[in-house]
Amino acid sequence: MELDPLLLSRIQFAFVVSFHAIFPVFTIGLATYVAVLETIAFRTRSPEWARLSQFWIKIFAVVFGMGVVSGLVMAFQFGTNWSEFSYRTANFIGPTLSYEVVTAFFLEASFLGVLLFGRGRVPPGLHLFAAIMVAVGTFISSFWILATNSWMHTPAGYEMRDGIVHVVDWSAALFNPSFPYRFTHMALASFLTGGFVVAGVSAYYVLRRHAVGPSMKALRMCLVMLVCIAPLQAFVGDLHGLNTLEHQPAKVAAMEGAWETQRGLPLLLFALPDQEAATNHAEIAIPKLASLILTHEWDGEVRGLEEWPPEERPNVFIVFWAFRVMIAIGLAMIAVAAWGVVLMWRGRLADSPAYLQVLRLMTPMPFIAVLAGWIVTEVGRQPWMLWQEISVADGLTPSLTGGMALFSLIGYMAIYAVVFSAGVYYLTRVVRKGMSDEPEGIDEIYMRPKRPLSVADVELDVGDEPPADAQTPATGGAR
Repeated sequence: MELDPLLLSRIQFAFVVSFHAIFPVFTIGLATYVAVLETIAFRTRSPEWARLSQFWIKIFAVVFGMGVVSGLVMAFQFGTNWSEFSYRTANFIGPTLSYEVVTAFFLEASFLGVLLFGRGRVPPGLHLFAAIMVAVGTFISSFWILATNSWMHTPAGYEMRDGIVHVVDWSAALFNPSFPYRFTHMALASFLTGGFVVAGVSAYYVLRRHAVGPSMKALRMCLVMLVCIAPLQAFVGDLHGLNTLEHQPAKVAAMEGAWETQRGLPLLLFALPDQEAATNHAEIAIPKLASLILTHEWDGEVRGLEEWPPEERPNVFIVFWAFRVMIAIGLAMIAVAAWGVVLMWRGRLADSPAYLQVLRLMTPMPFIAVLAGWIVTEVGRQPWMLWQEISVADGLTPSLTGGMALFSLIGYMAIYAVVFSAGVYYLTRVVRKGMSDEPEGIDEIYMRPKRPLSVADVELDVGDEPPADAQTPATGGAR
């Protein structure tokens, strides 16, 4: 059997990107949260806020390190597997990725050490400034990455000369039609991810009677933020969908499982798309609702996949179900956030173990939603790498063989399995160790800065549960 280098390269890139995507979205949200905690601690001089900030800086350090490691591999793949695409788009993608390193990575690297190891060593104002700069750096990084990715979906400000991209308007290229929606959507997704992780860990500590006071402060803060951000994300997502309908109608048709162009398109709650037969099986639908959402008219016309040749249609089954997973989790986020705010308003938040358990279970949900969203975005773009200009097949490295692609895929899978299993295990140990009783100073763990992971300072044999507060009941004084 002959190995297909194109298929294997697509699997390889999808595998690497899926691992990497969960870390930046978390670090962006967590860096902003840390900056807020540092601001409150600086203004109030409260040891509880400093205690919270110190703990989440440890988590940030571990996640940041894993994100950097996973991201390096992606750059190599552009040269090893997708050299033709890299060559033809180098006039745009080369500068944008370089600017990301120069403006964002250098900024983060300059202040990261101060944030991780500077408590007690530098003035509090400088430590706060470092936290803010790290947060700003994460957003600058996401700007360049999402501008590049958005341009691949909705290219603008360029012209093709002999098959090579030449930028003629950098402003139009960077701020291409889908960029504002994609950037806003991902920023809100980052806040939701960070918020639900902090809320889930805080709920875990309240249930275990560990650091109840600071944990309840963090929990209340997150719930107020989540109840505002989650509905806003749904609104922005709708705007993003309408923009996608304008520029990538085939992707929207796949999301809705629409094979035929029709008015009054029903919203499919359940279906089994059949790519070969160009139809759906076992449909459960709400009449005309998809047209109302997409066109804001009950009888609005929505183009079906029949308008594109079979070879230009994305994998409908994957796009259809990934989109519904994302939407289902988004609705669950709104419901859980609203439930928590009601309990908080009634003064029963700490007295609701069932709700706290739900928050714990919600911790991984934002990551699943982010992955599902990216699957919709990238699989829905197929078969194009640069929309309607460069196909995936055209972007493949000409000299790449199936054996070479398989060997690198197996290598990446083996390395990632070891590295990320160890990283996740270490991260869970940091959480289980819990918060320190008092904010640590110069004579504590920051005595000898080494590397980002060293700031966590946790042994691998730490117990399965965080220590309970000696004098603090699960609900006492936490309402």
